[in-house]
This record gives sequence, C-alpha cells and structure tokens, in this order.
Amino acid sequence: MEECWKRFCIGLISEDDLTLTKDLRFLLSVMEADQRIIYSIIKRFVKKNQKEEGPVGSLTEALGIKAREVISLVGAGGKTTLMFRLAKELSLRGKKVVTTTTTKILEPASGETGSLFVDTDETRIKDFVRDHLDQYYHVTIARERLAAGKLKGLSPNLIDELCHLQGIDVIIVEADGAAGRPVKAPRENEPVIPTGTTLSVAILGVDGLAMKLSEENIFQPARVSKITGVPMGGRLTDEAMAILVTHPEGIFKGTPPSSRVVAFLNKVDTPRGVAKAKNIARKILDKRHPQIERIVLGQLKSETPVAAVIYP
Repeated sequence: MEECWKRFCIGLISEDDLTLTKDLRFLLSVMEADQRIIYSIIKRFVKKNQKEEGPVGSLTEALGIKAREVISLVGAGGKTTLMFRLAKELSLRGKKVVTTTTTKILEPASGETGSLFVDTDETRIKDFVRDHLDQYYHVTIARERLAAGKLKGLSPNLIDELCHLQGIDVIIVEADGAAGRPVKAPRENEPVIPTGTTLSVAILGVDGLAMKLSEENIFQPARVSKITGVPMGGRLTDEAMAILVTHPEGIFKGTPPSSRVVAFLNKVDTPRGVAKAKNIARKILDKRHPQIERIVLGQLKSETPVAAVIYP
C-alpha cells in the first residue's frame, strides 16, 4: 500500500488507474488524515488541468461539433481552408455536409468538395442539395461566378431555409472576409452571420502578434486601432489580440446570443507559435466572454490541424 501511495503521489499512475483498481477502497480506508488531504488536492489539480487543456484530436472533436450544426466562420485569414478541411473530415465520417458563404470565396480546387453547384435560383439550389447530397456527401453551393476565380455566396435567409432540409448534418458558412490577412476587425456590414448559426468560430493568426498596425499587414487597421487602442504604426500585443476576440465590435460581432463560440488561434506552427497562442488564450479567458466555450490552437496548413484545445 505504501508503495502504491508513493507511485500515485509522484504521478507514475494516473487518477483513472486508481479509480479502476480494486484496491482503491482499501487504499482510502488506511490513509492517514494528512494523506487524504494530499489525495484531495492532487485529485482537484488533475481535474482542473484536464479541463483547462484537452487532448489533441481532430477538428471535429476540437471544435465540439454536434448534430445538425450550422457553423459560421469569421475573423482573419484561414477560414476557407478550415471550412474545406472540416467538411472533408466530416464527410469521411459519413456526415452530409453543405459548404457555402454569405460573402465571397475562391472556387474550391479539385478534391476540396464532392460537387460544386452554382445558380442564382434559390429553388434550384435547394433542389440540388436535396437530390444530390446522398450521392456526394459534401456539396458546395453559390449564387454566381465572379472575376478572379471567386464565387458569390448565398443570402443568410436561404441558409436559414437550408437548415430545415432533411438529410443535412452540417452546414459550414464562411461569413466574413479578410483578404488572407492574419488579423482583422469587421466593417459595419460584417460579418454576415445567419441567424440559425449554432456555432461561431473566429480565426486569428498568431503571426499577427507584434505586427505593425498598417494597411499592408492588417485588414481594416483603423478599426483595429479604434477597438484595441493600439495607434496606427504601433505593434499588436497579446492584450490587443484578446480585445479583438472579446470586444462587442470585434471579430465575433453579430454572433447570435444562442450560438456557441470558439476562438481558433491559427499558425501555431510558426516560431514560438504555441507559446504565443497560449499567452493570447490566457488573455482571452481572463476577459470571461460569456459565450466562448473553448480556444483551439491550430495549424491549418499542417498535416495535423490541431495542436491543443484550451477550456475556461
């Protein structure tokens, strides 16, 4: 018993191992009072850390995807990559997925979607989804083709109508634009989030940390300056990044009150990226945004897209 206690205290066996062992009740019965106190402290510490930082997994697990989701992607660059990576992951699991936008996206490359349908008629769009989703499992829909290989998206109202179609497991909507920049603040008419959204995911690039606030580097830098207090030409701090995530006029602006919220800190595979992301995540959680349920540390260009998940 003494050896088992020592191994527990130095972490050679886990709390779960102890919970499962037949000798646990005996172990607790013979503990001295001070040992019981130590056990209680260790148990709380283990549970706290397990909640604060979860295991690395798939995008589906990291984002906490549930049944019949409408997911709106907002914020900085990386939304299109996240949309198609998540859609592929879900469809390979047998889920039927619709991807689209309420703004503009680049036309998906070969292999990014099962089928692309472009039409200005909303009835034909709904008919296509109804008739072909069983065949392709992942379809992308848009209203029209634009210059430079871009697609014009759907109205938020049409997306809300699609929510009621039978057979759709997940709708993923790119609801914002950022011209590929790592940091942004939304303009007056942004983002364009459907009211039926159940999960909002906001992307922020950790490579924007310490970046000079200028038109060249940041999308809508004057708005970023107004929200964060960083002057034009100044450098973005982790505090400024946290404010962009949690401020009412920041990247989650317009999120329905009933929607769950996830912050996605991308590009942690850059130098010191994980450390930078964890500092930003702490600043975000310190602000106690009521809707943020987790923060994902991501690396969307890497084979493994999730580095860690941090919980409040």
